[in-house]
Amino acid sequence: MEFRRISAADMPGLKALQRAYKREIGEEAPTEADLDRLGGAIEAGQILFFGCFAEGEMLACCSVSPTFSTFDYRRGGVLEDFYVAPAYRHRGIARKLVEIARRESGVSTLTVGSADCDLDMYRALGFTISLGNLLAFGE
Repeated sequence: MEFRRISAADMPGLKALQRAYKREIGEEAPTEADLDRLGGAIEAGQILFFGCFAEGEMLACCSVSPTFSTFDYRRGGVLEDFYVAPAYRHRGIARKLVEIARRESGVSTLTVGSADCDLDMYRALGFTISLGNLLAFGE
């Protein structure tokens, strides 16, 4: 298996995983316009995606959105879009993908917003420092 940063050339595989991810969590599938904006953000370096590949197929992905963190006054990042295709779960891919994403993104801290049902998984992956509650302001 190969773990690496996802480029614009990998968009077909990323699009498939994004659709599967949204379907699994019960959200609407992204439109082609949504995915085109995502591709533009990747190309502009606004968001970094990392993936696990085997035989040319993308099996897992996650993203890191760079920030500046006052947790340690250095470059930080927010982990999102974390998805491993069901057939490839429980093989250590998730742990390796998080390690690669943290190292290759160059962040000193990596935070994640988690649904209650996923807390144990994220803790097992190394997210052990609680920073309170994550809330979103939206439409």
